[in-house]
Amino acid sequence: MIAMQYRFPLPADYDMAIIDRRIADKGHLMDGFPGLLFKAYLSARKTGPAQDNAYAPFYVWNTVDGMHAFLNGPGFAGVAQAFGRPSVATWLVWQARCAPGFEHARFASVERRTIPPGADLEALRREETCLAAEALDSGGALVAVAGYDPGDWTIVRFHLWDSEPAVVGATTLIYTVGHISIAEG
Repeated sequence: MIAMQYRFPLPADYDMAIIDRRIADKGHLMDGFPGLLFKAYLSARKTGPAQDNAYAPFYVWNTVDGMHAFLNGPGFAGVAQAFGRPSVATWLVWQARCAPGFEHARFASVERRTIPPGADLEALRREETCLAAEALDSGGALVAVAGYDPGDWTIVRFHLWDSEPAVVGATTLIYTVGHISIAEG
């Protein structure tokens, strides 16, 4: 599995209703996309110095072929035409768990952390896998994804929620969910 996100920071005075309409009009186009586990259409409103207006979809792919089909296809070309071609962050997934009904989530949190040099990666994998399971089993999350990028040595913790979560730290961004596309079956 591969997690993927691109993020478009938008001006403070940007009319976020444009993003809401885009999600409402186009969100369903990824429903049932081959190779996709889910895509969460995320947006953020400027709420202070730590959060800006943004459009920042988050994906979890079951297959690299699905990810390639999207990135090389008309859907991503449309995004690039509308906003410019973004840098796409990717992470190899250690854990991705989804609770029943997760497609009705209303909020998301994305936390990125640097992996310290010399960290025991297998121990970190076990710890992140346990944290993801706990977030789903007893923390109220509807989705918990943990992954890492060996290119820049970062981890990502992604969660979907029914209600707005408390911000965990300076490395966590909170988004509203406009739509969630899921794989068929």
